Amino acid sequence: MDIEFVRNLAKLLNEESLNVIEVKEEGEFAIRLEKHAQQALSVAPEVAPQKATPQTETTKESPTASSEATQILSPMVGVFYASPSPGAKPYVSVGSKVKEGDVLCIIEAMKLMNELTAEQAGTIEEILVKNEDVVEYNQPLFRIVAGDNE
Repeated sequence: MDIEFVRNLAKLLNEESLNVIEVKEEGEFAIRLEKHAQQALSVAPEVAPQKATPQTETTKESPTASSEATQILSPMVGVFYASPSPGAKPYVSVGSKVKEGDVLCIIEAMKLMNELTAEQAGTIEEILVKNEDVVEYNQPLFRIVAGDNE
C-alpha cells in the first residue's frame, strides 16, 4: 500500500473528525468510514513495525530547551507508543543517548506500526507527548541535543 495513500486517509480522518477508516484489499477493495459523537480510542501494538522517516526542525522557542536542541516531529497522524509492547521498557527516556537509526517510538496509523528512528546521534532532552497520546502530523514528539554518542 502506498504511504501517501495512508497519509491522505489519516489527514481525512483528522479533517472530518472521523473515528475509523478501514481499508480492505483482500479480494474486493473496500473502504469504510465511521464518525461517532464520542471518540473512544483504545489500541495496542500487535503488528510488526514498519520504518517511518522522521522530520526534524530546529527550535529556539522554549526557554527550558537548550539552544542546540532539535525537535523530532511526527511524520503522520496516529497513536504514539513509547515502548514496543504494553509493559515493556520505553525505547528512550529523558537523558537517553541515541545513535543515528535508533528507534525512538512507534506511531500507529491505520493498524500499521511505524518505527520512528533518530536521524542523528544525540541526547534526548525532552519527551513532549505521553504514551498512547494521539499525535498530529508535524507535532513535536522529542527534543534532542545533537552530539556524538558512539
